[in-house]
Amino acid sequence: MDLFSPVTLGDLELANRVAMAPLTRMRSGRGGVPGDLVVEHYAQRAGIGLIVTEGTYPNHESQAFVGQPGIVTDEQVAGWRRVADAVHARGGRIVMQVMHGGRVTHPDVNGGRRVVAPSAIAIAGEGHTEKGKQPYPVPHALTTDEVRDVVADFRRAAERAREAGLDGVEIHGANGYLLHEFLSPASNVRDDEYGGSPENRARLLVEVVTAVAEAIGAGRVGLRISPEHDIQGALETDRDDVLATYGHLLDRLRPLGLAYLSVLHREPAGDLVQELRRRFDGHLMANSGFGSVTTREEALALIEAAHADVVAVGRAVIANPDLVERWAGGHPENEIRSHLFYAPGAEGYTDYPVLRAG
Repeated sequence: MDLFSPVTLGDLELANRVAMAPLTRMRSGRGGVPGDLVVEHYAQRAGIGLIVTEGTYPNHESQAFVGQPGIVTDEQVAGWRRVADAVHARGGRIVMQVMHGGRVTHPDVNGGRRVVAPSAIAIAGEGHTEKGKQPYPVPHALTTDEVRDVVADFRRAAERAREAGLDGVEIHGANGYLLHEFLSPASNVRDDEYGGSPENRARLLVEVVTAVAEAIGAGRVGLRISPEHDIQGALETDRDDVLATYGHLLDRLRPLGLAYLSVLHREPAGDLVQELRRRFDGHLMANSGFGSVTTREEALALIEAAHADVVAVGRAVIANPDLVERWAGGHPENEIRSHLFYAPGAEGYTDYPVLRAG
């Protein structure tokens, strides 16, 4: 087993063990419809074992960024169908990350709609909107019935992703967005069945993943989590509570037979991640997080030491559409132009050079 060997995750057959991490790029315009530029971007990276798309919103109020794509309208489905067809034409595999932004948005981002969360607690700080930076608003605390509507929205989004031809979906339960907000005791102070105990805080994510697995097949569903990442106000500072919450979550999900569990954590080989892997009892996709760029050496070591089955790579895949070829041959990498990550247009998106034949 090495980084460049095939692996099967549920119903997903991958040519190698490198995954493209879900990366917010904001190139889908005001309508959230992937266009020619997005099609080209993903098609260029079809040599990656598995492409996980940027976070894609399941309903309009869940949009977190200007220019973020959705999977709500027929036009959005058609745009994603073009992406999937282009990736498949080059022999690639692609799953859609479905992401509800929760309180990480603003009415000037989501079309004047509500901002929702588990509890009426605002994030400290400001977010980017069409009118510049603005403070995050105090969100509407979802009612119990509205929480159940979230489950239905994720299910419909997964069905639409499959309708568009994507190979599966990854549920975004990380990085301080809605599902993670329910997990964190700092952002979830509810007193109904979705708040309080670790079991209750994990309930929504269990229900979402279960519903999506029922809709499209568990072998086409992955889950991303980020325990202890402490971002966007979703703080998890008590290791015992983290283990209780995520341990219960994975105990409940283990019987489903999901395709994979993706864990974003600064220590993917550490005790916490490996304990969660044991509780999940399935394929682990490791991501060492935002702190540093994932290197070839780190990725090779994680696989060779059997600390993970797949490694999710972010910035290096942005800068190197042919990253697997470069890593396999020991070729130098392109310079990462991080100042262009969230810029509009092709620059820093589809204009990175690839290796010349011969």
